[in-house]
Amino acid sequence: MEGSAPRVGVIMGSQSDWTTMSHAVHILEELGIAHEVRIVSAHRTPDRLVSYAKEAAGRGLQAIIAGAGGAAHLPGMVASMTRVPVLGVPVQSAALSGVDSLYSIVQMPGGIPVATFAIGKAGATNAALFAAALLANNDPDLAAKLDAWRAAQTEGVAPIPVREG
Repeated sequence: MEGSAPRVGVIMGSQSDWTTMSHAVHILEELGIAHEVRIVSAHRTPDRLVSYAKEAAGRGLQAIIAGAGGAAHLPGMVASMTRVPVLGVPVQSAALSGVDSLYSIVQMPGGIPVATFAIGKAGATNAALFAAALLANNDPDLAAKLDAWRAAQTEGVAPIPVREG
């Protein structure tokens, strides 16, 4: 939403992660959720990561969707520095098809939670829908939009033709 303070941050480790993370942004835009998109690398821009994470709550972010490939340190590092819920999206990598990223994100030690989603497009889509569901708990207008989105998805599924005989 133009002019509104962002409620959700979408961050990724590099520009190449946009192919995956654009699916999260598409859902946020479809639901009218104010958001921001940033490249924040755990390895190449650690000072940017620290600032982003430590300032997130004070800036009003209510969820952070963090996509990362390879070693996938971004979601966990951000989660260690903020109380804002972090939703981790493993980005598919060339070497290990994103399984390495999935393991890196899902294996957070007890005490530093990161909600972890599927590898790639499905994970980015579901992370955005999960963020919307979190926000909808205290936003009746968003709740109605999310309910309508889900109903439209259900209606879009073609029925199985009945075959007799």
